Amino acid sequence: MRLLPWTDADGKPCYLSTDNPHSLLSQLADDIEAAQLASAEQVLAGARAVLGDPKAGDRALRFALARALESLGDVLRIAVRKGAG
Repeated sequence: MRLLPWTDADGKPCYLSTDNPHSLLSQLADDIEAAQLASAEQVLAGARAVLGDPKAGDRALRFALARALESLGDVLRIAVRKGAG
């Protein structure tokens, strides 16, 4: 069973039952994971910029933190799937 990089409408994990890493759904999941990791790199850079700006207001800090939490969740799900968690 493969943990997919998305959840259902209730926020529960989704799984794919296949041993074929070349199936269409497996390849889609791989592409989404790659996009999530690339996005996480951008979010990290943005969060660092906001935290390094002494004039950043509460709104900017909350936005940066919210995006960082989303990205962290994505990255942790990928790590668990790959056996790193």
